[in-house]
Amino acid sequence: MGTWNIGPFDNDTAADFAGDLDEAAAEERVPMIRRVLERAAAGVEFLEIPDAERAVAAAALVVAQHPAGGPLGSGYGPSEPLPRFPVEFRTLAVAALDQVAGGLCELAVVWGEAVDGPEWRRDIVRLRDVLDPPVPPQEETLFAV
Repeated sequence: MGTWNIGPFDNDTAADFAGDLDEAAAEERVPMIRRVLERAAAGVEFLEIPDAERAVAAAALVVAQHPAGGPLGSGYGPSEPLPRFPVEFRTLAVAALDQVAGGLCELAVVWGEAVDGPEWRRDIVRLRDVLDPPVPPQEETLFAV
């Protein structure tokens, strides 16, 4: 596994995926992202590393277009502009990230054994939380009777 950091594009597979996006015709970029997210979100029996790495990269691209998201912060992501993604990609990206972070994902297993594993997991949770923010706990209100 050619990985040099925890970021969504900090591995050979994701960097190659970014290159594939750059080389694709503009009208093919959205379907490419959709296919990657759908493959990961499908809940296959065991999600292998390359599919998971592409899914994290695709989800990061969806996050980058979200109003609460931000720039990728990686020189390894796509350099060509991407079209606006449909809003339903947010739900698809959340499902893909859930599969990646789950126990039936080879990438999660490998990162679980790595020193930087907790930091990687926090980054996955951060991406997910932009798309599906956690609901803050509600304070209990006591009423006088």
